[in-house]
Amino acid sequence: MAGKKRPKVGIGVLVLKDGKALLAKRKGAHGKGEYAFPGGHLEFGESILDCVKRECWEEAGIKIKNIKFVRISNLKKYTGKHYVDIGLIAQWMSGEPQVLEPHKTEEWNWYDFKNLPQPLFEVEYHTFEALKTGKNFFDN
Repeated sequence: MAGKKRPKVGIGVLVLKDGKALLAKRKGAHGKGEYAFPGGHLEFGESILDCVKRECWEEAGIKIKNIKFVRISNLKKYTGKHYVDIGLIAQWMSGEPQVLEPHKTEEWNWYDFKNLPQPLFEVEYHTFEALKTGKNFFDN
């Protein structure tokens, strides 16, 4: 069926350094003004691990290690958008976070879990809930 819309695959990674999370305010097409982890679209033929490493490098100029799966979300909250979003967690390895895609995000900062900026991008709530409860599937 030509022209049939299909969900896209998004990937986000909670990067940890000294117990803090890396987030930036989004400027993008959906979730504008919300805080999000590094991430983006899975490219055709790309592994999930390669995607998340690439996105961290392209968006923030950082390298990560110890990447682990956290959750999967069927994200339909944002009008006209539908994503299957894979949430991961990783440790910061090197590089000072900097805004390398200023059309997509504002300043990157490290945030204490007890003092996270608000509002968060929807799937980031899922990631924090998954880490607290062990739930790893979100269908909303």
